[in-house]
Order: sequence, then structure tokens, then C-alpha cells
Amino acid sequence: MPHHFDEGNPAAERSTRWVLVITLLMMVAEIVVGFFSNSMALLADGWHMSSHAIAIGMAALAYTMARRHAGDPRYAWGTWKIEVLGGFASAFALVGVAGVMAWSSAERLISPLPIQYGEAIWVAAVGLVVNLVCAKILHGAHAQHDDDHNHHHHHEHGHNHHGHHGAHVDVNLRSAYVHVLADAMTSVLAIAALGGGLLFGWQWLDPAIGLFGSAVVAVWAVGLLRNTSAVLLDREMQGPIVDQLRAAVLAPSNGGDIEIADLHLWRVGRSRYACIIGLVTHRLDIEPQHVRTWLADVPALYHVSVEINHCGACVPAV
Repeated sequence: MPHHFDEGNPAAERSTRWVLVITLLMMVAEIVVGFFSNSMALLADGWHMSSHAIAIGMAALAYTMARRHAGDPRYAWGTWKIEVLGGFASAFALVGVAGVMAWSSAERLISPLPIQYGEAIWVAAVGLVVNLVCAKILHGAHAQHDDDHNHHHHHEHGHNHHGHHGAHVDVNLRSAYVHVLADAMTSVLAIAALGGGLLFGWQWLDPAIGLFGSAVVAVWAVGLLRNTSAVLLDREMQGPIVDQLRAAVLAPSNGGDIEIADLHLWRVGRSRYACIIGLVTHRLDIEPQHVRTWLADVPALYHVSVEINHCGACVPAV
């Protein structure tokens, strides 16, 4: 039977769908008006919004796929990593978006074209309002998810896995929320660039802001690649939870004469982990259930497999 650590988030699925539709409509409007008004700042804001539309679209698709396949026994650890795979794929598209933005902005910086500031500022202002509305929608879904989780937790009884109150954080929803806020900040930069050009004649400011926007998208894409690849490749052994796990097992209160010979840790859900730990000891009084008891207070550790080898010569600790 597959393990299911994440109970889903219907409110977030609905909210991300609404935000996706709103974001796509505003993205098209900014790109079209930016193109015809020759505003690279507005085009940059539109393309930057497209990066967030990709991320939000992946989040919405991940919720749908995870829900549809939640009972599929082929997913040994549930379907959470669908959203991670989607984020990893979207990061490559964002690198291309950043490149197009940078190239177009540099071209306009070298060969400037007249800008219709009035229309561009109006659309950028509307884009800012839309981003703030989307942020409010996602924030409401986050608050509802917290309330639902707390209500569920109060009615939850014993389970063979370990738990932690902070492990229910919906990283997918939080990521979409941060993207919308970042896009709102980009809209503010576009308004500032267009305002500077309109009031002071600083035509160079518009493509300069476009270059800055491309850098923001590139940084976000690289960060997304780094974070999602760490999960997909199980690069978790440098995290603080590893030190907590070692400290819990090797604590003096456990009686000593214990060596960690093998340790593997990987993520199986939103901030939730599974581990395999192998111990070597001379002592015959240590059983796997004792090790699970020692690890009960390690945050976000939900599934533990323990192997104990009793031998005459302990191997060095890993």
C-alpha cells in the first residue's frame, strides 16, 4: 500500500486556478500594450508575469494530478513529487524567458524607440492591482488550509509514523504566493521607469528596468532549479534534520556504545522525510522500537526503517 502524507488542499487548488486565469489575462494585456507602446519595462513586467503564470499553472496542475492519482498504488510515497517535477521543468522555460527579456531590453537600450508612456503606465497600474488581488486570494487559501489542518489534527489519533506540527506547510501554495508578490514588485518598478521617462525624459530608464526584470527572472529560475533538483535527486544529507537525527541517536542518555554505520534520508512530502538508519553496537538490549522512540521528537520525520547489527567490532560512524 502507498503512503499518503499530504491530505490535499482543495482551497489551494481552487485558488490557484482562479489566479492562473487572472494572471494569464493580465499577462497578455501587458505584453500587447507594451509591444505597441514600445515600453520594455511593461514588456518585461508582462514576460515576468508569464514566469509566474507558468509556476502557478504548474501548481494548479500538480494539485489536480496529485488528487486524481492519490489512490494509485504505483506511487510508493504518494503523489507529492509531481509538483516538484513540474517546477523543475518550468525552470528551463523561465531561463528562456529571461534571455528574451535581456536581449530585447539591450536592443532597445542601444536603439531606443518612442514610448507611449500614458497607455503603458495605465496598464502597469492595472497589473499591480491584479497582482495584489491574486495575492489576497492565495493568502486566503493558505489561512483556510491552516484552519482545516488544525481541526484535523485535534481529531487525529495514534499512528506508526512520527509527526511534527510544522510539517503541514503547503510549499506549493507558498511558492505561488511569493511569485505573485514578486510580480507585484516588478509592476512597481515598471511604473517607476515609465514615470521617470514621462516626467524627466529618462528614456534609458525603461530598458534598464527591463534588464533588471530579466535578472530577477533568471535568479528565480536558478533558485527553482536548485531547490527542485535537490528534492528529485534526494540531496538532503546536508540539512539540519540530519544533525538532529544523529544527535537523537547518539545522545548520552541512550547509554552509549552505539555507532551509526548507515544513514539515508529523503523527502517524501511537503517538508516530510523518511530515513533508513543502520546501527552497530555490542549491546543486546537495543531494539528498533528503542531507536524509533529516540527519533520521535525529530521534526518532520515520518517514516523510519531501523537495522541493528550486533557484532564484536564496531565500524566507524558515518
